Amino acid sequence: MSFTYHFQVDATLVSNEFIDRYLAEANGEYVKVYLYLLRHKDESVSLERIADGLNHTEADIRRAVLYWEKLGVLSTDGLLAQQPAAGMSAGQGKQDAKPGTLPKQTAVTEQAAAAALAAETKGPRPVYSQDQVNRLQGDGEFSELLYIAQRYLNKIFTQRELEVFAYLYDGLHMSAELLEYVVEHCVQGGHTSIRYIETVAISWHEKGFATVEQAKAYASGFTKNSFSVMRAFGLTGRNPGETEREMIERWFGEYGFTKEVVLEACNRTMEATHNPSFRYADRILSEWRKAGVHSLNDISVLDEQYKGQKNQKNQKTSRQANNQFLNFEQRNTDYDSLVLNQVKDWIGEQ
Repeated sequence: MSFTYHFQVDATLVSNEFIDRYLAEANGEYVKVYLYLLRHKDESVSLERIADGLNHTEADIRRAVLYWEKLGVLSTDGLLAQQPAAGMSAGQGKQDAKPGTLPKQTAVTEQAAAAALAAETKGPRPVYSQDQVNRLQGDGEFSELLYIAQRYLNKIFTQRELEVFAYLYDGLHMSAELLEYVVEHCVQGGHTSIRYIETVAISWHEKGFATVEQAKAYASGFTKNSFSVMRAFGLTGRNPGETEREMIERWFGEYGFTKEVVLEACNRTMEATHNPSFRYADRILSEWRKAGVHSLNDISVLDEQYKGQKNQKNQKTSRQANNQFLNFEQRNTDYDSLVLNQVKDWIGEQ
């Protein structure tokens, strides 16, 4: 088999040692960053410029540079310390940036690199190293999970994204099949953020879902219920937000209300506020829960009790108003005698 290489001029040389020693183990996105730095090794570069050139985020570039520095493949002179001021133009960032140099002994210790990498990872999720992820990729199920997830999301995972799936699969012991469905469910709902996928997966894990069937039953029910709520509020042009989704889950899950009861609260909210207020509906449902409401009949009984209490209160207020004069406490004070005595006392003092 032969092929024709079309780029013969102005080449960038890659050492055989890099290809033989590091290429097989490295994340493809990290290799792209290395090649970009190698191509521009004699130029001024910045995190912003590299991110723009590779269509990545600056955080992705930072993790890639940390990875190569940790292995001793390259070192950078101040590249990772760059903190561009808000509002700085792209041209300013390029002018002030310091060039990356290849190859050198690493200027960042392994401990410092690990600390910086951990700082990039938000939340309580433990950090999985590149070696740990690589070992997991030797697991056929995990490797297939990553392949399917990347196809669904139409992207190659960064190290951080690989760590997320490593944690869900290895740390939480969620099955590859269930995690594939998590990705499918999120993508079909228009959510392609790894952070969102991780949040949904952890939520399902906390609910005790172990099979796709359990997750499908829950997702199907929640989708129908959330659609009904959004329609009752007149919000048919979008999906519920994160806080709204949590409230809907609480109403149907923790509170255990039927769809009819929840929709009644939504309708009463619209009548009272003329706005789709999830918080107002949440207060109504919280009070109904305290009162032991389980059905529309229970709400009717509660309404009658409230009307009766209100009528009694109004009648009591009316009686108090009508009897105000009769209830006035009569006094037997002889004011004429009192004034006369005061005058006598005043004359006696003169």
